[in-house]
Amino acid sequence: MKKELERLLSQNDTFMVEGVLNKNKLSELARQYNPELLNLLMSNEKISQHFFATLETGVLVFKKDIFLQFLNNKEFLPDSFTAYKTKIGLATGDKYLSENQEVVLNFPYKDCVLEGGQTKDDAKRQEIFFNETLAPTQINRLLDDKVLTNFKRYDETGEHEVEELKDTDNLIIKGNNLIALHSLKKRFAGKVKLIYIDPPYNTGNDSFNYNDSFNHSTWLTFMKNRLEVARELLTDDGLIFVQCDDNEQAYLKVLMDEVFRRNNFISNIVWKGRGGRQDSKYIAQIHETIIFYAKNKEQAILNKTSIEDTAAYTYEDSRGSYKTQLIRKWGSNSRREDRPNLFYEVEFEGKKVLPILPNGDDGRWRWSKNRLEEAIENDMVVSLEKDGRIELYEKIYKGNGKKQTVFTSWIDESFAGQGTKVLEEMFKEKVFDYPKPEQLIKKLIDLTTDEGDIVLDYHLGSGTTASVAHKMNRQYIGIEQMDYIKTVSAERLKKVIAGEQGGISKDVNWSGGGSFVYAELKNDAQDFKNQILEATTMEELLKLFELAKKSSFLSYRIDPKKLRKNEFEKLSLAEEKQILSEIIDNNNLYVNYSDIDDSDYGVSAEDKKLNHTFYRKEK
Repeated sequence: MKKELERLLSQNDTFMVEGVLNKNKLSELARQYNPELLNLLMSNEKISQHFFATLETGVLVFKKDIFLQFLNNKEFLPDSFTAYKTKIGLATGDKYLSENQEVVLNFPYKDCVLEGGQTKDDAKRQEIFFNETLAPTQINRLLDDKVLTNFKRYDETGEHEVEELKDTDNLIIKGNNLIALHSLKKRFAGKVKLIYIDPPYNTGNDSFNYNDSFNHSTWLTFMKNRLEVARELLTDDGLIFVQCDDNEQAYLKVLMDEVFRRNNFISNIVWKGRGGRQDSKYIAQIHETIIFYAKNKEQAILNKTSIEDTAAYTYEDSRGSYKTQLIRKWGSNSRREDRPNLFYEVEFEGKKVLPILPNGDDGRWRWSKNRLEEAIENDMVVSLEKDGRIELYEKIYKGNGKKQTVFTSWIDESFAGQGTKVLEEMFKEKVFDYPKPEQLIKKLIDLTTDEGDIVLDYHLGSGTTASVAHKMNRQYIGIEQMDYIKTVSAERLKKVIAGEQGGISKDVNWSGGGSFVYAELKNDAQDFKNQILEATTMEELLKLFELAKKSSFLSYRIDPKKLRKNEFEKLSLAEEKQILSEIIDNNNLYVNYSDIDDSDYGVSAEDKKLNHTFYRKEK
């Protein structure tokens, strides 16, 4: 059969590369149900009977999966294929593209769909799992609801078992943030008022230490996958802040235009986040950017800040004291040609009035004609003589000693070192690099939320966002996959509940209280993958190899009988790690909620009950 199929396919030059049948190209054509390929297969009776099913109507149905399995058999065209994975068929010269350092292979679904290369914030590793691809159907299952486990509730009296989940509970979830975000959809879609994230900046000094050829697209793919589901979680009037620096700011803005739509962009907020290096070769960078979008800008409402009003109210009428502001535009863009539609005549106290500049040239009004005429009708306009000229002024009445100020796109306060200082006072040592100051997060939460609103941070880090939200009486959700979620993030929140007085505590009169629920995505193959990453010897990897052959999370593409110990032992340590990673079915990194009753996963009755509540399933 193998020889017959090879002879048949070799009749068509389309399937050849440099005179040799190319398995990768044949696989691609089969997935596309290419007519040229199918017609050729049907032309041979023996081949047709093997790869097509005949319906009662006489119609032939292509058995694509059978054909692909046949192609991927290592005994078919063995010279173009290894025992474990198909080589990319296209080449430049005598090198496959995957081996050529000058060519970028940009797959739509990369390993960054899952983890973005992160293991620890301060550790880098060779990215050997990068070119892994996942079909859309696999990703759909991968992102199904996952089982949560290890539930704990923390309040002023300590740690407790969770007996019930409330809609108002604060949540801290350990696990891959993309998968956790998708698991949150059942419960929180359309309910989150604010998302703030401070993701890795892709500087080369953080966890995204890929080969430079892949670095940029990998980071953007990582961000896009998460931003798309984050948008689904926002309320219709919800808002999102994404903090970054100049390494990716421009590209991230374009990406967010796509995900959130360009018309929902509000502002690039510039924060003077640090002092510049005195030895900078070019320009000392002293700022970071916070990109600000609404889910639906027309529905978004921002809170204004009230400050003490010290202005002089020098006029008075029956309504009270008032100050004035010129209605004619002054300064730049104040000429008629700057805004011709705002040069018009209005009637005031029986006189025709035009906006005329002090030099006698035509000027323009600050307001539309409808608005100015309405203000005149409501007695909110007065004519005053200043410098020998009669002009129209707006009446601004004295309020309750407070005036409203608008948030600007420039935050000058650096709160220098405050983020680090808060953590060092809590833990008596340095536990986190570059934590954001609570004062910055408070400004953003003040601007966009009210008490009781839900705030989400899916790059939780040291827990600044959750801590500030807790002190400001906002409900919050934090997601983090690093192990320090237990030793730093959750521990920090416990200290907040106990009444710690760092950061914004004095500003908001914080004295302690409240609670949060901690939970983890239940691992399956992820535990196995972690063991691969942590392995340092071939002996450890050989044990994992033998375990993989018997495991339930082996990819359906892999025939355990083809995993031969004598071939595996010939590989290098890095190659062994790569092979073990690639034979895992990534659908099984975490336990799906649909498999919660499978006894193999050992989900307790208590966890089942809480998961049913979380996903609003009655059992």
